[in-house]
Amino acid sequence: MSALSDKEQIRYSRHLLIKEVGLAGQKKLKSTHIVVVGAGGLGSPALFYLAAAGIGTLTLIDDDKVELSNLQRQILYKVNHMGQAKAQAAAKVISSLNNQIKVNPLCQKLDETNCSELLKGADIILDCSDNFTTRYLVNRYCLARSIPLVSAAAIATQGQVMSFDFRDENSPCYGCVFPQTDEQTALNCDNAGVLSPLLGVMGSMQSLLAINILLGHKAGSEFIQFDGLTLQQQRFSIQKDSECSECNNSLWTRC
Repeated sequence: MSALSDKEQIRYSRHLLIKEVGLAGQKKLKSTHIVVVGAGGLGSPALFYLAAAGIGTLTLIDDDKVELSNLQRQILYKVNHMGQAKAQAAAKVISSLNNQIKVNPLCQKLDETNCSELLKGADIILDCSDNFTTRYLVNRYCLARSIPLVSAAAIATQGQVMSFDFRDENSPCYGCVFPQTDEQTALNCDNAGVLSPLLGVMGSMQSLLAINILLGHKAGSEFIQFDGLTLQQQRFSIQKDSECSECNNSLWTRC
């Protein structure tokens, strides 16, 4: 792992004071590549904190453009970003926050044909998307390559975040928690609304979980539910489903 420069030691001085991070931990963060799928309501706070924390390489994938309705919750963007590609606008903001990291903006829609190329090289992946198709796709990719996955969602006043440590062959996956069905309801911010700070909470939790996984403070898989009205949080352990179509489909190894 590469050494920290004098400027980096000043920038990350509050991390260096924490025994759970320290110099070795900060160097680990610097050498890490995280891919964030979706630079919207969840991706905005997650990317902000991952960049501020000193993750060495951040790849962000989003094919949307900034719209006025995004500004209620997608805190990476300002009025002058309207009409711009989210990935490019987000990369500029992140780079202005921390110019000592590498940021790769990808203005593409993730799908079966390009996921291997766009997600390659990731040490951990954050699913900050807003649709089941992308969530299952990212889940299959991480599962096939034993890459830790941190996924989150926030609808109306309810949020959830979950981690899947696919370094463990017995880990459950996203499909174990949310089995695919033909009648799956595609609720999202567009059709159900969302309380804006809730996305900040859930996206920040994603970045915190990712950092804890990287530094070895977190192993295994779990599901956390958060109520944006009462501020109550519930944590559940999750188990592998022997009948999960995602876990038990050998075709995914070729994803």
